[in-house]
Amino acid sequence: MRTTMTLQPDVAEKLRDEMGRTGESFKDTVNRVLRDGLALRSRPPRRPFVIVPRRLGLRPGVDIDNVAELLERLEGPDYA
Repeated sequence: MRTTMTLQPDVAEKLRDEMGRTGESFKDTVNRVLRDGLALRSRPPRRPFVIVPRRLGLRPGVDIDNVAELLERLEGPDYA
């Protein structure tokens, strides 16, 4: 199918970069990029990645914001 399109400058630049990278013609590059983009849109959406928080199980009285105190507890007072 033959058609005329007006490309926005940023899209045209990306197509030129892709042509230089792959060595393909303009027509082949446009067809491949459109085909790839349309294939991505037809995929079912992914489930979002969810991080489930867990309790650290620290003992009462341990302050994780005080690094020096944590190191002293882990290494002992005689470590230095």
